[in-house]
Amino acid sequence: MPPNPASLAKTLMKGVIVVELLGVCGAYGLFHKMNGSQDFRGTMNRRLPSVLEVYYQSNEWAGVYGVREKDLAAWSANQD
Repeated sequence: MPPNPASLAKTLMKGVIVVELLGVCGAYGLFHKMNGSQDFRGTMNRRLPSVLEVYYQSNEWAGVYGVREKDLAAWSANQD
């Protein structure tokens, strides 16, 4: 007996919602970790600079300025 199309649509929609929630939770976790650790931001700068750029832009859009400058100053001081 073939599955009911309404039941299949409900199951598919539930799956999409679960995947979206996992994505939002993952993005929040990544933001929280970057927000709390300058060392982690340094790792992100080396591995995924585009993700770090999104972090800086989101902070600037929220009115939090100077994070990028503090990170660059700290990283350049560590290289010397």
